[in-house]
Amino acid sequence: MEGLTGLRIFIVEDESLITMLIEDALADMGCAIAGIASNVDEAMSKVSSLEFDAAILDVNLNGSQTYPVADALAKKGIPFVLSTGYGVAGIPETYQGMPVLGKPFEQSDLQRALRTALNCS
Repeated sequence: MEGLTGLRIFIVEDESLITMLIEDALADMGCAIAGIASNVDEAMSKVSSLEFDAAILDVNLNGSQTYPVADALAKKGIPFVLSTGYGVAGIPETYQGMPVLGKPFEQSDLQRALRTALNCS
């Protein structure tokens, strides 16, 4: 997919089936998986240690919110997509401008959210 091919994406998701679906969709778009984290501590560690172009953050990881990870990404200037099954209404005002990927989603939704995060059309 033009504009996304070759990008390295970091996935933060606690549901293994959803992680696999995201991996497959990203592979179809020509993206590489830079890393995967399933909890906030692991995600924070990988934000510091991995090289990647963008991230997909599940907002709720087993009851823990990923907003500290979003803040760390924002500090580093790394674009990200917030993924949630709770809808945009559950996103705090601070993050209202961020692209939100509602669950369940289709590959086209993921592609659109990533393009928005990366400001490419």
